[in-house]
Amino acid sequence: MLKRIFVIAMVIFALAACGGQSAAPTPTLTVISEPTATPVPAEAVVTEEAAVEAPAATEEMVIEDPTSEPVPTEEVMADEPTAEVVAEVMVNTKLNLNQATGDDYLAAIPNFSNRMVREFLEYRPYISIQQFRREIGKYVDEAQVAEYEQYVYVPIDVDESDAATLQQIPGVDETIANELMAARPFGSNEAFLAKLADYLPAPEAAAAEGYLVGQ
Repeated sequence: MLKRIFVIAMVIFALAACGGQSAAPTPTLTVISEPTATPVPAEAVVTEEAAVEAPAATEEMVIEDPTSEPVPTEEVMADEPTAEVVAEVMVNTKLNLNQATGDDYLAAIPNFSNRMVREFLEYRPYISIQQFRREIGKYVDEAQVAEYEQYVYVPIDVDESDAATLQQIPGVDETIANELMAARPFGSNEAFLAKLADYLPAPEAAAAEGYLVGQ
């Protein structure tokens, strides 16, 4: 009986000892989750390689319409020669029969002889081309005289020269020569050239000045 009471007392004592102590708190495991990254839209993702290849944006970009027709470029046309330029080319390069020297004749006229130099100089001054033809025609035939006239001329007096002499001017035929003579007196080379411009293109009229007395 006493043994039984002792066992009961020991149990009660043990229970009392356990009840006087607070149970140690059971440690809890706190799981801290990392914040998930906000998903980036696919369009906004630019790789480093793409950034290098992409052209830099300009302030103003021109977008060509593939359906539009190409705009023709303006062709740069070379300036056509003016009348003044042509007139400079159409100068009288013939020798003045009243001024040229023997050396001038020898240098300009093919196969020209010293004998013909003397004949050319003998009949100065020449007042008409007909006089030249008549005097030089004493030594050579008509064809040779015409050949010489490609290199020489008789100076024109605008108020005195005959029709044949006026026709030394390129473009002046017998009809124009007669009308010019009917318009006399001119009184000056300038007035004559102004009248001549009624019949000839500007380049030829300007070149005629080289055939006149005093030029």
